[in-house]
Amino acid sequence: MAVDISKLVFEVKEQITLDQISNRVIVVDAYNTIYQFLSIIRQPDGAPLVDSKNRVTSHLSGILYRTINLLEYGITPVYVFDGMPPLLKRRTLEARANRRREAHAQWEKARELGNMEEARVHAMASTKINEGIVAGAKELLTCMGIPYVQAPSEGEAQAARMVKEGLAYASASQDYDSFLFGAEVVLRNLTISGKRKLPGKNIYIDVKPERIVLKELLGKLGITREQLIMAGMLIGTDFNTGIEKVGPKTALKIVREHSTLERMVGYVKEKYGVEFDSDPREVMELFMNPESRAMTQHEFESMLRESKPDKGKILDFMCNEHEFSSERVTKVADRLMELKGVKGQKGINNWM
Repeated sequence: MAVDISKLVFEVKEQITLDQISNRVIVVDAYNTIYQFLSIIRQPDGAPLVDSKNRVTSHLSGILYRTINLLEYGITPVYVFDGMPPLLKRRTLEARANRRREAHAQWEKARELGNMEEARVHAMASTKINEGIVAGAKELLTCMGIPYVQAPSEGEAQAARMVKEGLAYASASQDYDSFLFGAEVVLRNLTISGKRKLPGKNIYIDVKPERIVLKELLGKLGITREQLIMAGMLIGTDFNTGIEKVGPKTALKIVREHSTLERMVGYVKEKYGVEFDSDPREVMELFMNPESRAMTQHEFESMLRESKPDKGKILDFMCNEHEFSSERVTKVADRLMELKGVKGQKGINNWM
């Protein structure tokens, strides 16, 4: 799983409204967002939405309606897709695959027993993104005139670079890895705001957008970004297993007292009698200097200008190909054409 530093960011995260980020370009972590749609948009027994050919369509519904919602607030989303994962992530990906297989088996068992609440929980845990889902998402975005960027490796790293270089205002992702990659501003709950039911309980909570600024986070914690990465290593990242019994608060204490990577590694070996399962220097390098794609301001602005919606293609893809309601999709497509038409008349500087 991604690094869990939620307890460290609690005091600096700011609840915001979408109006507060109007007229901004936001880089959206596509895989993270699609995963959320696939997890949440499901039938009562946990089964995903599918068309008559048994192709999953939950993510298409999510992308269509949530993207329109962002555009309604004057937000310009640019989706970023993951590329080839680093070799150090292989162990994490294998562990995730095993957990999904186990969850899928538990889902089927719960459905057989008629326990729909439990079935839905296990179904969400079994969520998987495959090539077909990614291809469908990209095709829909193209039809909608919503630009996307293919990252060479980690999407969060690409998003962080685009924010740091001033191409976008913020990175939108649920994962806190974004900070380790250096994203200066991170927005959470951007595409899933609303009501969410707590698993196993008949209780709904409000999910509202949050903004976290890296500079404020580091200032509050009194550490550097390198030390934040070190804390992440102690807790556990996608590239290494954390140190057993070391949580966020203990990790923060350790990196404050042992401020360099070498000193931290030495302390862990002496105190806990273990070594990191991945080379800490390699993990640090993956976060500090990740593989990402350079984009000039001109290239980025051209991409925004040239991305145009096509109502006919939207209807063909969503209704003819995947059997969504023609009436509903037509209304959304008409609104999209209107919104993109208005945006096309604005200066590019109004979006940054």
